[in-house]
Amino acid sequence: MAMDEAGGAPGAAKKFLYVNRKAPYGTIYALESLEVVLIGAAFEQDVQLAFLDDGVYQIVKNQSTDAIGAKNFSPTYKALGDYEVTKLYVEAEALEERGLTADDLMEITFEDEDDDWAEKPSINIVSRADMAKIMSEQDVILSF
Repeated sequence: MAMDEAGGAPGAAKKFLYVNRKAPYGTIYALESLEVVLIGAAFEQDVQLAFLDDGVYQIVKNQSTDAIGAKNFSPTYKALGDYEVTKLYVEAEALEERGLTADDLMEITFEDEDDDWAEKPSINIVSRADMAKIMSEQDVILSF
């Protein structure tokens, strides 16, 4: 059987990991990442997100952008399950370094069609070492 450049079968979905390292506002990185994630999901790729460094702030709950006059795009993360984006990895050390815990993050879920449409969490908090392993398993990594 032929293999493509990434080592998979031709036409098979590639594993894309979008690495988010920047705070949600003040730069265009977080919004651009979210838009590219939605495009990748629309093309039926295996899309996953990683939140490291200040990127963990992107999925903190109860965000308000009123004071900075920017559009609050954080509710879009809750729609990712509708696009079959169900694997969001958050680095535990990044949370801890910023004084955050899992309780500070939005509740982002998806309906698991293989489990009678049960609602399940999309966010997985992983260690820095586990994040490195997840990254090593990807075909494509895009960093924002």
